[in-house]
Amino acid sequence: MLDLANAAPPGSEPSRADLAAVLARHGERAEDLSADTFSDADAAELRAAIRELRDVLTASDTDRAAERLNALLAHSGARPRLSRHDGHPWHLHVDRADDAGWGDWLRASSALALARLLSERGALAWGECAADTCSRLYL
Repeated sequence: MLDLANAAPPGSEPSRADLAAVLARHGERAEDLSADTFSDADAAELRAAIRELRDVLTASDTDRAAERLNALLAHSGARPRLSRHDGHPWHLHVDRADDAGWGDWLRASSALALARLLSERGALAWGECAADTCSRLYL
């Protein structure tokens, strides 16, 4: 989540290949990231989700973060379930379907993880670097 968000700082437009490289570093299979299976349209959808996620990660207060997280959860239609598909072992899904797009996957899984952190801590556990020349996010 953070690596994807940090790969797309404000004003940038990471390429499909750049996003695929981040996903690969986090365990996504090469066959799921080819130009045929992870298209330019998929990358555009993922970039849109990253922008929405950055809005959560840069929120300066818990109420605003919670509002944004609720919007992401509502958009994703999050319904937790165990899934096993495409040669992957059983794992948790919270997006709409096993074949949901990359943007839906990022919105749902990130929103669930961040909502859990916020609800357990009662405070933000993330933010943006405060240095003038830094826009990196942290958790």
